Amino acid sequence: MNWTGVIPAMTTAFREDLSVDHDFVARHAAWMVEAGCTGIVALGSLGEGATLTFEEKAAILKTCVKALGNGAPVAAGVSALSTAEAVKLAKMAADQGCQGLMVLPPYVYSTDWREMKAHVVAILRATPLSCMLYNNPVAYKTDFLPEQIAELAGECANLAAVKESSADVRRVTALRSILGNRLRILVGVDDLIVEGVAVGAEGWIAGLVNAFPRESVALFTAAQRGQVTSKLYSWFLPLLRLDTVPKFVQMIKLAQAAVEMGNPRVRPPRLQLEGAELRETQAVIQTALAHRPKG
Repeated sequence: MNWTGVIPAMTTAFREDLSVDHDFVARHAAWMVEAGCTGIVALGSLGEGATLTFEEKAAILKTCVKALGNGAPVAAGVSALSTAEAVKLAKMAADQGCQGLMVLPPYVYSTDWREMKAHVVAILRATPLSCMLYNNPVAYKTDFLPEQIAELAGECANLAAVKESSADVRRVTALRSILGNRLRILVGVDDLIVEGVAVGAEGWIAGLVNAFPRESVALFTAAQRGQVTSKLYSWFLPLLRLDTVPKFVQMIKLAQAAVEMGNPRVRPPRLQLEGAELRETQAVIQTALAHRPKG
């Protein structure tokens, strides 16, 4: 798994009865890769992984791997309430043909480093797959500090990358200072991509890419070239900010619906937006579409 470039944190499409729409999942994954994305991550937060059964997760990964074939790798988000379940998920992902794992802390239980390290190491050692640690203290109440990540990297050779979603760009420089080039560093917050790349991030686990893959790849390329004042960035920024709020799943799926590449259905406890929230989100999306860059 090459943890560089634009890698979508893919949404999960649902039919009217809220069953998984595998036909669309396959088409969506292929569409993003055709636009220049270098792989996909399925079953993450944006993929509503917490609402999916084990069997549904296995079927989604199988669909994605088949859809992309040799075109791009598939990584599976691995998160669970227990270490045993997380290890089971990791092994299942390997069996389904995934080439990487995105390793999350356990849901609900945020603990000390001794316990958290044991959980993460168990997942890392469950398969030989290339792994990316997901650091998102805002959402998961667990903060993997640079020194702790370095400890994991020293003990587990297949830890290859970090998805840094603390929203603190200084974490990228701290990781580089401690680890050099031992790990790939990827930005996991959409509206921090330009700043993250400027200080050394090599990849982007992106959200709005689900609706705007061509623009996402173009923005990442512009960031690599230092074009932080590009018109594309100014246009994209209001959309990217939709990725940074609690109802980001609903908002990104609305963006997909607006470009006719998805629908707004989500699984409870999430509900579709309504009222002022819906109108405000639609206004951001429609303004962006009205001024969408050409080419």
